[in-house]
Amino acid sequence: MHKIVKNRVNSVPLLDVGRDHRQLKAEMMEAIAEIIDSGQFIGGPHCKNLERRVAEICQTEFAIGCASGSDALLLALIACDVGPGDEVICPSFTFFATASAVERLGATPIFVDIDPVSFNLDPSLIKTLITNRTRAIIPVHLFGQCCDMDPIMDLARERNLWVIEDAAQAIGANYHGKPAGSIGDVGCFSFYPTKNLGGMGDGGMLTSNDPDLADRISLLANHGMRPRYHHQEIGINSRLDAIQAAVLGIKIQQLGQWTRARAENARTYCQLFSEIGLTDEIMLPEMVHDNSVHAWNQFTVRIPDGRRDSIRQHLADVQVGTEVYYPIPLHLQKCFDHLCYETGSLPVSEQAAAEVLSLPIFPELTWAEINCVVQCLATAMASQQVSLRKAS
Repeated sequence: MHKIVKNRVNSVPLLDVGRDHRQLKAEMMEAIAEIIDSGQFIGGPHCKNLERRVAEICQTEFAIGCASGSDALLLALIACDVGPGDEVICPSFTFFATASAVERLGATPIFVDIDPVSFNLDPSLIKTLITNRTRAIIPVHLFGQCCDMDPIMDLARERNLWVIEDAAQAIGANYHGKPAGSIGDVGCFSFYPTKNLGGMGDGGMLTSNDPDLADRISLLANHGMRPRYHHQEIGINSRLDAIQAAVLGIKIQQLGQWTRARAENARTYCQLFSEIGLTDEIMLPEMVHDNSVHAWNQFTVRIPDGRRDSIRQHLADVQVGTEVYYPIPLHLQKCFDHLCYETGSLPVSEQAAAEVLSLPIFPELTWAEINCVVQCLATAMASQQVSLRKAS
């Protein structure tokens, strides 16, 4: 039997960006007012400061701001000379931007299945997908946990392939002591408001230790222009604006504290789920070891046997916020029909899409709110079991 206790919390949002903003609002408003008075809305000291801070966190020589995480992926691919006829290996169980950036350049995304525990691409499956057209690999550090990068890097170096880390959800994470964004040739980050370091709109960043690659990315992000009105390449317009950089520059000072709070929330979830006796009925995310850090952008459980959607509805009915990241893997999306993947071609990704459910994990979440989520999930599971017994 599940141990269900009465809780005193009426609702729990999936995310509450206002809680951290309340503490920092005065400082952010002061910085925004300074920018308004200066009239310098693109580039400037706030952008340079943020680039410096991100490079320090990622332990890279260079960090280049851009307009979004999606643009970061696109810029990285262009800088690596990915184009028509090329192939890029990436997971199917990820956000759309990972593969759409490949397609926008006329290249072909080659989807690889995932590890069922980490949800990240399975390195053991990559080698068989490499052809003479393969140009790059995009490992996605999904939900804030780094991919198993050592075998990926070994294979990439052996086959002379670029490695572009999609670290949109993983700022502050690391793999065996190496920060996300410092392991491959280039790292790509997103500052979308729901990210661990989120702005007040779109924003992105690229990191690299390669001076030539970093310089080219910087050129490409500003219309390929250097000096002004002299265009060296066909670039794009993807510059980080000063207001976003100023807000992020203030928030980044709290990133370490927020990452630790997310990790503590994850430990609390695991403890409460264990105490209540639900660990045999749902699969909890793994707690990272081996000198690695999980950034916990999401706390994602698996609910098997086709029960996920009904349980999610029960949680919605009692005002507990959840989300499904992601309900349809990319290889089965309509826009990729031309790639001719069929249902069953990536079975682990497809099963994950049918079972995953992300629970609230934001840093300011209280113990009472976490307990409410656990208790409501236990009630939903128990209620469903009663319904199944009656149906049988």
